[in-house]
Amino acid sequence: MLRKMILLSLLLGLGMNRSLALDTLAVYEDSLANGLKILVLEKHDLPIASFQVWYRVGSRNERPGITGISHLLEHMMFKASGDIGSDEFARTVQKYGGHNNAFTSDDYTAYYENIAVEFLPKMMEMEAGRMHRLKLDSLEFESERNVVLEERRLRENSPWGRLAEESEAAAFMAHPYGWPVLGWTSDIQSITLKDMRQHYSTYYAPNNATVVVVGDINPKAVVKSISEHFGKIPRGKQSPPPVITIEPAQVGERRVSVVRQAQTPLMIIAYHGCRAGEYDEAVLDLLSAILSGGESARLYQSLIYRQKLALYAEFYNVSRTDPGLISFYAAPIAGRTTAELEQALYAELELVKTQGVTAGELAQARNQLKAQYIFSRQNNYVLGNQLGSSASRHGWRDVNNYLKYLDKVKTEDIRQAAVKYLAPENRTVATLVPQVLKGQEK
Repeated sequence: MLRKMILLSLLLGLGMNRSLALDTLAVYEDSLANGLKILVLEKHDLPIASFQVWYRVGSRNERPGITGISHLLEHMMFKASGDIGSDEFARTVQKYGGHNNAFTSDDYTAYYENIAVEFLPKMMEMEAGRMHRLKLDSLEFESERNVVLEERRLRENSPWGRLAEESEAAAFMAHPYGWPVLGWTSDIQSITLKDMRQHYSTYYAPNNATVVVVGDINPKAVVKSISEHFGKIPRGKQSPPPVITIEPAQVGERRVSVVRQAQTPLMIIAYHGCRAGEYDEAVLDLLSAILSGGESARLYQSLIYRQKLALYAEFYNVSRTDPGLISFYAAPIAGRTTAELEQALYAELELVKTQGVTAGELAQARNQLKAQYIFSRQNNYVLGNQLGSSASRHGWRDVNNYLKYLDKVKTEDIRQAAVKYLAPENRTVATLVPQVLKGQEK
């Protein structure tokens, strides 16, 4: 067992009450012989903890024919496993006064329990049981497939949800990010129990997982308990296959439209961005805050307040294991069009490219993002989420680098990033066109 204490910098605010430094995290890192990684963070304000298990598998690790299998497997993980029966997992957590859930993304699948520290061993026992001894029953499998298909139908009936999927499918020509986490309907219908068992045995192994514990705990004692519950689980028979597809550089604008019943037109403009953990992630997050971080931001002031073009106008940077997307979501007010709104947005982006942003705008955006990031760390679950998501992508130390990157960004960095990423040939424009029903034509 490799054991080491990693302290990246002095803990500000560390006093006799052992309060947590919210700017730089001191994480106790360990690993087991079977490859399981362990991250433990002490936080002694309340006698509770968040116990999380992160698997490095998401829609990014799928292929055509089984898209959505990672999300479907997440559902199956709440069925019979180890020594507990079907649907007993959540009821057991509730019995001990805790809360649990799970989620699947492009890059990972995570499971968590927020609970009093005295019940952590029971949570470890149950999580170890479903990591190694999930009982994939055919009847349960068909039942959960129907549940997921209903989720799929709800997504298709959501104007924003459907438009977002069309936008990503057009933006990613080769990379797995082009298909939805939920998967395509025909694939969900076609996934077999054999497919599910293969996916489970390939990705749900200790050498493909990270356990994160945040709360009122002693790191060495927690690692000992984790070792007792997870240490005997064997490594996967083979390492999960790497994702080798690299999205080709986009060489021209792409456009897609969705025609369906809706109350108003909608628009998404997406640009290829950077990877999570890179310096440019902080730069693009600051650019997004300057453009749409509240009512004083540029897009609100221009598109909503002065020009009265938009009901809604937001800019988001979503960084992932591989380069993600920077996306603009907008809806025009009655009597205005998505075409007018689109041109007005390009004019705002051109101002950033040619004139840059002011020092005051940068300072406000920096303070806003730092405050949000630091305040969020007062929550055990959020802290664990930051560590687990970073560990599942490029390494947990990204959580400490992010604040340092925010402090380094200059106004010229933002202007150069706008020129680099927000280029016309790098964008995909998706519009929702409300369908006119017969008998309602003007």
